[in-house]
Amino acid sequence: MKLYGIPNCNTVKKARDWLDANHIAYEFHDFKKLGVDETTLNNWLSQQPWEKLVNRAGMTWRNLTETEKSAVINNISALNLMREKTSVIKRPILEKDGKILGLGFDEATYRKLFKS
Repeated sequence: MKLYGIPNCNTVKKARDWLDANHIAYEFHDFKKLGVDETTLNNWLSQQPWEKLVNRAGMTWRNLTETEKSAVINNISALNLMREKTSVIKRPILEKDGKILGLGFDEATYRKLFKS
C-alpha cells in the first residue's frame, strides 16, 4: 500500500499518524521529492474525476493566475497541471495495487477501510 502526499501537509500527517497508530504498513511517496509519473496520474484520473484530484481549495491553486485556472478544463489539462505542480494534487492519496482507497483523510473512512 502506498500513501502519496507531502510530509509537511497537516492532512497527510494525520493520515500517517493514524496508519502508524493502527500498525498498518504503507510506503510513503513524497510528491515534492519524487514527483508523480504520468502513468500514475492517468490511472488516478481513470478512477476519479479531475475535479476531485485537483485541490482547488489549496494555496497552490489559489496562487495560480485566473488564466491558469481557467485552462484546467479536462483530464489532459489537469494532468499537465498536476505534473507541473504536484502540490495541487488532493492529498493524501491512499492506493493499493493501483486502486485508490482514499482521497484526502477522514478517520471514519480509514476505520471502515481497515475495520479498526
